[in-house]
Amino acid sequence: MKKTPIKLELFLKEGRVEAGCDEAGRGCLAGPVFAAAVILPADFQCDLLNDSKKLTEKQRYQLRPVIEEQALAYGVGVVSNEEVDEINVLNASFLAMHRAVKLLKVKPEHLLIDGNRFKPYSGISHDCIVKGDGKFLAIAAASVLAKTYRDDYMNELDEAFPVYQWRKNKGYPTKVHRQAIQQHGPTPYHRMSFRLLDEQLKLEL
Repeated sequence: MKKTPIKLELFLKEGRVEAGCDEAGRGCLAGPVFAAAVILPADFQCDLLNDSKKLTEKQRYQLRPVIEEQALAYGVGVVSNEEVDEINVLNASFLAMHRAVKLLKVKPEHLLIDGNRFKPYSGISHDCIVKGDGKFLAIAAASVLAKTYRDDYMNELDEAFPVYQWRKNKGYPTKVHRQAIQQHGPTPYHRMSFRLLDEQLKLEL
């Protein structure tokens, strides 16, 4: 029997201007952390929208213009790999979300944060929601924007550094990616605070 898809909620509390926030790229060995903040209108409807990880690449790129055209406001924040090395990836995720919220043309009254931790944004209350991108439309929308904007960035970097196959792995720690680091060394876009080689590759050196 086919399962009925879980319907995502539009608001945590109706009548309040809420922005959903999510990030992409925390677990990558290379590239920035991206985050997005999205405020959706009260009449927003989109059956396809879901957690970006549950969507195909084609679906994510189909959804992006829908989100951008219908959202009351959206912002995309970026934290470079150098900043990730300086402040650690968790703080980089918080900073990317803060930068995304700062870019919103409409000030939200409340933030819906995907995950279980967040550094409070001055003057705006928030709730942390575990797996929130599968529960609230605004967080799902933010996850789609963060993911597609980061993928675009990594695809551009791939043209300059094709041996790492970032167009395919987007900077995540695949075997091919780690083997390329072992063979060619890191680039200026790698996160030097991360373990770039796994133990098996180190033993083979």
